[in-house]
Amino acid sequence: MEFLFSDGNYPFAVALVLMLIIAVLEGVLVVIGLGLSQFIDGLLPDVDLSVDGEVPNMGLSRFLAWLRIGQVPVLIILVMLLMFFGLSGVVLQSLFMSAFGFMLPAIVAVVPALAVALPLTRLLTGLLGKVLLKDETEAVSSASFIGQVATITLGEARQGSPAEARFRDQFGTTHYLMVEPDGDEETYRAGDSVLLVQQKGAVYLCIRPDNQHLQ
Repeated sequence: MEFLFSDGNYPFAVALVLMLIIAVLEGVLVVIGLGLSQFIDGLLPDVDLSVDGEVPNMGLSRFLAWLRIGQVPVLIILVMLLMFFGLSGVVLQSLFMSAFGFMLPAIVAVVPALAVALPLTRLLTGLLGKVLLKDETEAVSSASFIGQVATITLGEARQGSPAEARFRDQFGTTHYLMVEPDGDEETYRAGDSVLLVQQKGAVYLCIRPDNQHLQ
């Protein structure tokens, strides 16, 4: 216990203790008919990453989608992240103590611990998300995105240079995707509405909504 709560392990010990508190609190609330998980999910907008495996590079919304917020309850993701972060940090410090006789400063050890915890969290939530989505009757396929009107949220969309856009489907889920114009001379900027007309790999081609032809 002294090793676990030493200065070098302080952030990891806090993460593990917080994980246990959340798990116990959720269990107690479920027994009395309340749900902490549903409450937390209600505080965040629904997000969905329509292109699997894409590394988040477009801000907070892309990062949340990369962590599969919207596919798996937020509380489960939080518990997994805390667990992997705490365990990876303690293991790292234990290895350093065994090999070199000292521990890394906590602020330094946090970086590799996060580097391990984030991908592991995404991997496990991805597996869990597939199980949850298998029984989800309102699951939306990327093919159904064609014909939807999206709004450019980040960047400037030109042919060969996609930008981020989002739209809300009939089930109320917000989807974030990359779009580029279906035309050489078109340019769309943040706030512009576009009509999705074709999927081209990880990018969707789009036109202005007032154009009635779909190519």
